[in-house]
Amino acid sequence: MTAVEPMPSATKVVDLLARGRELVEPSLRQAISRLDEHTRLVASYHLGWCDVHGRPASGSSGKAIRPGLTLLVAEAVAGTPDPGVPGGVAVELVHNFSLIHDDLMDRDTQRRHRRTVWAIWGDATAVLVGDALACLADEVLGECESPYAPQAGHALAVATRELIRGQVLDVAFEQRSDVSLAECVDMAVGKTGALLGASAQLGAILAGADPATCEAFRRYGRELGLAFQLVDDLLGIWGAPEKTGKPVFADLLAHKKTLPVVWSLEYGGSPGQELAAWFTDPEAPTADDLQYAAVLVERAGGREWAMAEAEERVRRAGKALDGAGVQSANREQLDQLAQFVAERQL
Repeated sequence: MTAVEPMPSATKVVDLLARGRELVEPSLRQAISRLDEHTRLVASYHLGWCDVHGRPASGSSGKAIRPGLTLLVAEAVAGTPDPGVPGGVAVELVHNFSLIHDDLMDRDTQRRHRRTVWAIWGDATAVLVGDALACLADEVLGECESPYAPQAGHALAVATRELIRGQVLDVAFEQRSDVSLAECVDMAVGKTGALLGASAQLGAILAGADPATCEAFRRYGRELGLAFQLVDDLLGIWGAPEKTGKPVFADLLAHKKTLPVVWSLEYGGSPGQELAAWFTDPEAPTADDLQYAAVLVERAGGREWAMAEAEERVRRAGKALDGAGVQSANREQLDQLAQFVAERQL
Protein backbone atom coordinates (compact mmCIF):
# COMPACT_ATOMS: atom_id res chain seq x y z
CA MET A 1 0.00 0.00 0.00
CA THR A 2 1.40 3.40 -0.93
CA ALA A 3 1.86 6.06 1.72
CA VAL A 4 -0.70 8.84 1.93
CA GLU A 5 -0.32 12.38 3.13
CA PRO A 6 -1.73 13.38 6.52
CA MET A 7 -5.05 15.17 6.39
CA PRO A 8 -4.73 18.89 7.20
CA SER A 9 -5.95 19.90 10.63
CA ALA A 10 -7.72 23.13 9.68
CA THR A 11 -10.02 21.70 7.02
CA LYS A 12 -13.80 21.84 7.03
CA VAL A 13 -15.62 18.58 7.68
CA VAL A 14 -16.84 18.19 4.11
CA ASP A 15 -13.28 18.58 2.86
CA LEU A 16 -12.04 16.10 5.46
CA LEU A 17 -14.59 13.54 4.31
CA ALA A 18 -13.75 14.18 0.66
CA ARG A 19 -10.07 13.65 1.49
CA GLY A 20 -10.93 10.45 3.29
CA ARG A 21 -12.87 9.23 0.26
CA GLU A 22 -9.87 9.96 -1.97
CA LEU A 23 -7.59 7.93 0.29
CA VAL A 24 -9.94 4.95 0.50
CA GLU A 25 -11.37 4.79 -3.02
CA PRO A 26 -8.37 3.23 -4.84
CA SER A 27 -8.34 0.29 -2.40
CA LEU A 28 -12.15 0.13 -2.49
CA ARG A 29 -12.11 -0.10 -6.30
CA GLN A 30 -9.42 -2.76 -6.10
CA ALA A 31 -11.62 -4.81 -3.76
CA ILE A 32 -14.67 -4.45 -6.01
CA SER A 33 -12.59 -5.55 -9.01
CA ARG A 34 -12.32 -9.03 -7.47
CA LEU A 35 -16.03 -9.65 -7.97
CA ASP A 36 -17.43 -11.54 -10.95
CA GLU A 37 -18.47 -9.38 -13.89
CA HIS A 38 -22.18 -9.04 -13.09
CA THR A 39 -21.75 -8.56 -9.34
CA ARG A 40 -19.03 -6.00 -10.05
CA LEU A 41 -21.39 -4.07 -12.35
CA VAL A 42 -24.18 -3.99 -9.77
CA ALA A 43 -21.87 -2.99 -6.93
CA SER A 44 -20.22 -0.29 -9.03
CA TYR A 45 -23.63 1.06 -10.01
CA HIS A 46 -24.71 1.16 -6.37
CA LEU A 47 -21.53 3.04 -5.46
CA GLY A 48 -22.24 5.62 -8.15
CA TRP A 49 -19.27 4.70 -10.32
CA CYS A 50 -21.24 3.68 -13.44
CA ASP A 51 -24.71 3.51 -14.97
CA VAL A 52 -26.73 0.30 -15.40
CA HIS A 53 -24.77 -0.52 -18.56
CA GLY A 54 -21.39 -0.11 -16.93
CA ARG A 55 -20.60 3.25 -18.49
CA PRO A 56 -18.62 5.51 -16.13
CA ALA A 57 -20.76 7.90 -14.12
CA SER A 58 -20.21 10.57 -11.52
CA GLY A 59 -23.08 9.70 -9.19
CA SER A 60 -22.80 10.26 -5.46
CA SER A 61 -21.53 7.41 -3.31
CA GLY A 62 -22.54 9.17 -0.10
CA LYS A 63 -20.65 11.36 2.34
CA ALA A 64 -18.23 8.57 3.35
CA ILE A 65 -18.60 9.40 7.04
CA ARG A 66 -17.58 5.94 8.21
CA PRO A 67 -14.27 5.59 6.34
CA GLY A 68 -13.57 9.25 7.03
CA LEU A 69 -14.00 8.58 10.72
CA THR A 70 -11.67 5.58 10.58
CA LEU A 71 -8.94 7.68 8.97
CA LEU A 72 -9.40 10.63 11.35
CA VAL A 73 -9.01 8.32 14.34
CA ALA A 74 -5.97 6.59 12.84
CA GLU A 75 -4.38 9.98 12.32
CA ALA A 76 -5.25 11.06 15.87
CA VAL A 77 -3.46 7.99 17.24
CA ALA A 78 -0.57 7.51 14.80
CA GLY A 79 -0.10 10.97 13.28
CA THR A 80 -1.01 9.66 9.82
CA PRO A 81 -4.18 8.10 8.34
CA ASP A 82 -2.17 5.37 6.55
CA PRO A 83 -2.85 2.53 9.03
CA GLY A 84 -6.59 3.13 8.87
CA VAL A 85 -7.06 2.71 5.11
CA PRO A 86 -7.91 -1.05 5.18
CA GLY A 87 -10.34 -0.38 8.01
CA GLY A 88 -11.92 2.48 6.07
CA VAL A 89 -12.43 0.21 3.06
CA ALA A 90 -13.89 -2.54 5.22
CA VAL A 91 -16.42 -0.35 7.02
CA GLU A 92 -17.51 1.21 3.72
CA LEU A 93 -18.11 -2.24 2.26
CA VAL A 94 -20.16 -3.34 5.28
CA HIS A 95 -22.10 -0.07 5.21
CA ASN A 96 -23.03 -0.56 1.55
CA PHE A 97 -23.92 -4.21 2.14
CA SER A 98 -26.42 -2.95 4.71
CA LEU A 99 -27.79 -0.23 2.40
CA ILE A 100 -28.49 -2.65 -0.45
CA HIS A 101 -30.32 -5.02 1.90
CA ASP A 102 -32.10 -2.15 3.67
CA ASP A 103 -33.48 -0.82 0.37
CA LEU A 104 -34.76 -4.30 -0.45
CA MET A 105 -36.45 -4.82 2.92
CA ASP A 106 -38.04 -1.37 2.89
CA ARG A 107 -38.94 -1.67 -0.82
CA ASP A 108 -37.31 1.70 -1.41
CA THR A 109 -36.92 2.38 -5.12
CA GLN A 110 -34.71 5.49 -4.81
CA ARG A 111 -31.37 6.12 -3.14
CA ARG A 112 -29.13 9.11 -3.89
CA HIS A 113 -31.54 10.10 -6.68
CA ARG A 114 -31.06 6.81 -8.53
CA ARG A 115 -33.04 3.57 -8.71
CA THR A 116 -32.00 1.04 -6.10
CA VAL A 117 -30.33 -2.28 -6.84
CA TRP A 118 -33.36 -4.49 -6.17
CA ALA A 119 -35.61 -2.19 -8.22
CA ILE A 120 -33.40 -2.77 -11.28
CA TRP A 121 -31.99 -6.29 -10.92
CA GLY A 122 -34.45 -7.94 -8.51
CA ASP A 123 -34.48 -9.22 -4.94
CA ALA A 124 -32.09 -12.15 -5.36
CA THR A 125 -29.37 -10.03 -6.94
CA ALA A 126 -29.68 -7.43 -4.17
CA VAL A 127 -29.22 -10.12 -1.52
CA LEU A 128 -26.24 -11.69 -3.26
CA VAL A 129 -24.43 -8.44 -4.06
CA GLY A 130 -24.89 -7.25 -0.49
CA ASP A 131 -23.49 -10.54 0.78
CA ALA A 132 -20.52 -10.22 -1.57
CA LEU A 133 -19.65 -6.78 -0.18
CA ALA A 134 -19.75 -8.11 3.38
CA CYS A 135 -17.38 -10.94 2.39
CA LEU A 136 -15.02 -8.47 0.71
CA ALA A 137 -14.77 -6.53 3.97
CA ASP A 138 -13.46 -9.66 5.68
CA GLU A 139 -10.97 -10.23 2.85
CA VAL A 140 -9.63 -6.68 3.00
CA LEU A 141 -8.93 -6.84 6.73
CA GLY A 142 -7.67 -10.41 6.59
CA GLU A 143 -5.11 -9.58 3.92
CA CYS A 144 -3.80 -6.28 5.29
CA GLU A 145 -0.27 -6.43 6.66
CA SER A 146 -1.05 -4.87 10.02
CA PRO A 147 -0.22 -7.01 13.07
CA TYR A 148 -3.53 -5.77 14.46
CA ALA A 149 -5.60 -7.15 11.56
CA PRO A 150 -7.10 -10.09 13.54
CA GLN A 151 -8.23 -7.75 16.31
CA ALA A 152 -9.73 -5.36 13.74
CA GLY A 153 -11.49 -8.21 11.96
CA HIS A 154 -13.04 -9.41 15.19
CA ALA A 155 -14.25 -5.90 16.06
CA LEU A 156 -15.87 -5.51 12.62
CA ALA A 157 -17.51 -8.95 12.83
CA VAL A 158 -19.06 -8.07 16.19
CA ALA A 159 -20.28 -4.74 14.82
CA THR A 160 -21.76 -6.40 11.73
CA ARG A 161 -23.65 -8.87 13.88
CA GLU A 162 -24.96 -5.98 15.97
CA LEU A 163 -25.95 -4.10 12.81
CA ILE A 164 -27.97 -7.11 11.67
CA ARG A 165 -29.57 -7.42 15.11
CA GLY A 166 -30.66 -3.80 14.90
CA GLN A 167 -32.08 -4.33 11.43
CA VAL A 168 -34.01 -7.40 12.62
CA LEU A 169 -35.58 -5.30 15.37
CA ASP A 170 -36.36 -2.47 12.95
CA VAL A 171 -38.30 -4.84 10.69
CA ALA A 172 -40.07 -6.48 13.65
CA PHE A 173 -41.17 -3.12 15.05
CA GLU A 174 -43.20 -2.43 11.90
CA GLN A 175 -45.57 -5.21 12.95
CA ARG A 176 -45.91 -4.06 16.57
CA SER A 177 -47.95 -1.30 18.16
CA ASP A 178 -46.26 -1.43 21.59
CA VAL A 179 -42.63 -0.48 20.85
CA SER A 180 -41.05 1.38 23.77
CA LEU A 181 -38.53 4.19 23.45
CA ALA A 182 -35.93 2.06 25.26
CA GLU A 183 -36.39 -0.70 22.67
CA CYS A 184 -36.14 1.80 19.84
CA VAL A 185 -32.91 3.27 21.20
CA ASP A 186 -31.50 -0.26 21.57
CA MET A 187 -32.43 -0.92 17.95
CA ALA A 188 -30.61 2.25 16.84
CA VAL A 189 -27.53 1.30 18.88
CA GLY A 190 -27.31 -1.84 16.75
CA LYS A 191 -28.52 -0.59 13.40
CA THR A 192 -26.40 2.58 13.26
CA GLY A 193 -24.33 2.95 16.40
CA ALA A 194 -22.46 -0.36 16.08
CA LEU A 195 -20.87 0.31 12.70
CA LEU A 196 -19.98 3.93 13.45
CA GLY A 197 -18.51 2.71 16.72
CA ALA A 198 -16.47 0.13 14.84
CA SER A 199 -15.41 2.73 12.28
CA ALA A 200 -13.72 4.74 15.02
CA GLN A 201 -12.51 1.63 16.85
CA LEU A 202 -10.83 0.18 13.75
CA GLY A 203 -8.91 3.39 13.21
CA ALA A 204 -7.56 3.14 16.74
CA ILE A 205 -6.87 -0.61 16.58
CA LEU A 206 -4.98 -0.46 13.29
CA ALA A 207 -2.98 2.54 14.53
CA GLY A 208 -1.82 0.48 17.52
CA ALA A 209 -3.75 2.20 20.32
CA ASP A 210 -4.09 0.54 23.72
CA PRO A 211 -7.37 -1.22 24.61
CA ALA A 212 -8.69 1.65 26.75
CA THR A 213 -8.16 4.15 23.94
CA CYS A 214 -9.78 1.81 21.40
CA GLU A 215 -12.80 1.50 23.67
CA ALA A 216 -13.00 5.28 24.13
CA PHE A 217 -13.12 5.74 20.36
CA ARG A 218 -15.72 2.98 20.02
CA ARG A 219 -17.96 4.79 22.53
CA TYR A 220 -17.40 8.04 20.66
CA GLY A 221 -18.50 6.42 17.40
CA ARG A 222 -21.48 4.69 18.98
CA GLU A 223 -22.81 7.96 20.42
CA LEU A 224 -22.15 9.60 17.08
CA GLY A 225 -24.20 6.82 15.51
CA LEU A 226 -27.16 7.54 17.74
CA ALA A 227 -26.96 11.23 16.83
CA PHE A 228 -26.80 10.21 13.18
CA GLN A 229 -29.87 7.98 13.49
CA LEU A 230 -31.88 10.64 15.27
CA VAL A 231 -31.18 13.14 12.51
CA ASP A 232 -31.77 10.45 9.87
CA ASP A 233 -35.19 9.78 11.41
CA LEU A 234 -36.02 13.48 11.25
CA LEU A 235 -34.95 13.55 7.61
CA GLY A 236 -37.12 10.48 7.00
CA ILE A 237 -40.16 12.58 7.91
CA TRP A 238 -39.30 16.17 7.04
CA GLY A 239 -36.27 15.89 4.76
CA ALA A 240 -36.46 17.54 1.35
CA PRO A 241 -36.47 14.89 -1.42
CA GLU A 242 -33.87 16.81 -3.44
CA LYS A 243 -31.48 16.41 -0.50
CA THR A 244 -32.41 12.98 0.84
CA GLY A 245 -33.03 11.26 -2.49
CA LYS A 246 -36.23 9.78 -1.05
CA PRO A 247 -39.89 10.88 -1.10
CA VAL A 248 -41.06 13.24 1.64
CA PHE A 249 -42.69 11.44 4.61
CA ALA A 250 -41.07 8.18 3.42
CA ASP A 251 -40.78 6.69 6.93
CA LEU A 252 -44.39 7.54 7.79
CA LEU A 253 -45.57 5.94 4.56
CA ALA A 254 -43.72 2.77 5.59
CA HIS A 255 -45.18 2.99 9.15
CA LYS A 256 -41.65 2.82 10.55
CA LYS A 257 -41.29 3.10 14.33
CA THR A 258 -38.55 5.70 14.25
CA LEU A 259 -37.18 7.47 17.33
CA PRO A 260 -39.24 10.71 17.09
CA VAL A 261 -42.36 8.67 16.34
CA VAL A 262 -41.89 6.29 19.28
CA TRP A 263 -41.10 9.17 21.65
CA SER A 264 -44.33 10.85 20.51
CA LEU A 265 -46.33 7.68 21.05
CA GLU A 266 -44.92 7.18 24.54
CA TYR A 267 -44.74 10.74 25.86
CA GLY A 268 -46.77 12.86 23.45
CA GLY A 269 -50.05 13.13 25.34
CA SER A 270 -53.19 13.65 23.25
CA PRO A 271 -51.35 14.18 19.95
CA GLY A 272 -49.41 11.00 20.67
CA GLN A 273 -52.64 9.09 21.25
CA GLU A 274 -54.04 10.43 17.99
CA LEU A 275 -50.83 9.39 16.25
CA ALA A 276 -51.22 5.87 17.69
CA ALA A 277 -54.70 5.69 16.19
CA TRP A 278 -53.32 6.90 12.85
CA PHE A 279 -50.81 4.03 12.83
CA THR A 280 -53.56 1.45 13.30
CA ASP A 281 -55.59 2.67 10.30
CA PRO A 282 -55.48 -0.18 7.73
CA GLU A 283 -56.15 2.15 4.80
CA ALA A 284 -53.24 3.31 2.66
CA PRO A 285 -52.44 6.89 3.71
CA THR A 286 -52.96 9.75 1.29
CA ALA A 287 -50.57 12.67 0.93
CA ASP A 288 -52.80 14.66 3.29
CA ASP A 289 -52.80 11.80 5.79
CA LEU A 290 -49.00 11.73 5.80
CA GLN A 291 -48.83 15.49 6.25
CA TYR A 292 -51.23 15.23 9.21
CA ALA A 293 -49.18 12.44 10.82
CA ALA A 294 -46.06 14.62 10.56
CA VAL A 295 -47.97 17.44 12.25
CA LEU A 296 -48.98 15.08 15.06
CA VAL A 297 -45.35 14.04 15.65
CA GLU A 298 -44.41 17.71 15.88
CA ARG A 299 -47.32 18.59 18.20
CA ALA A 300 -46.45 15.65 20.42
CA GLY A 301 -42.91 16.99 20.80
CA GLY A 302 -41.14 14.20 18.92
CA ARG A 303 -39.34 16.52 16.53
CA GLU A 304 -38.07 18.83 19.26
CA TRP A 305 -37.01 15.89 21.44
CA ALA A 306 -35.09 14.21 18.61
CA MET A 307 -33.18 17.39 17.81
CA ALA A 308 -32.27 17.92 21.47
CA GLU A 309 -31.33 14.25 21.93
CA ALA A 310 -29.06 14.37 18.90
CA GLU A 311 -27.19 17.26 20.50
CA GLU A 312 -26.99 15.31 23.77
CA ARG A 313 -25.47 12.33 21.95
CA VAL A 314 -22.90 14.65 20.38
CA ARG A 315 -22.03 15.88 23.87
CA ARG A 316 -21.64 12.29 25.07
CA ALA A 317 -19.45 11.50 22.07
CA GLY A 318 -17.14 14.33 23.07
CA LYS A 319 -17.14 13.14 26.68
CA ALA A 320 -16.00 9.70 25.55
CA LEU A 321 -12.85 11.25 24.09
CA ASP A 322 -11.89 13.17 27.20
CA GLY A 323 -9.61 10.43 28.48
CA ALA A 324 -8.25 9.27 25.11
CA GLY A 325 -5.27 11.64 25.02
CA VAL A 326 -6.23 13.17 21.66
CA GLN A 327 -4.18 16.17 20.54
CA SER A 328 -6.12 19.44 20.26
CA ALA A 329 -6.02 19.66 16.45
CA ASN A 330 -7.27 16.08 16.06
CA ARG A 331 -9.86 16.60 18.77
CA GLU A 332 -11.17 19.64 16.91
CA GLN A 333 -11.64 17.55 13.77
CA LEU A 334 -13.51 14.85 15.66
CA ASP A 335 -15.71 17.40 17.44
CA GLN A 336 -16.46 19.08 14.11
CA LEU A 337 -17.43 15.74 12.58
CA ALA A 338 -19.81 15.04 15.46
CA GLN A 339 -21.44 18.44 15.11
CA PHE A 340 -21.70 17.97 11.35
CA VAL A 341 -23.64 14.75 11.89
CA ALA A 342 -26.10 16.46 14.24
CA GLU A 343 -26.61 19.50 12.05
CA ARG A 344 -27.37 17.91 8.68
CA GLN A 345 -30.00 20.09 7.08
CA LEU A 346 -33.63 19.06 6.90
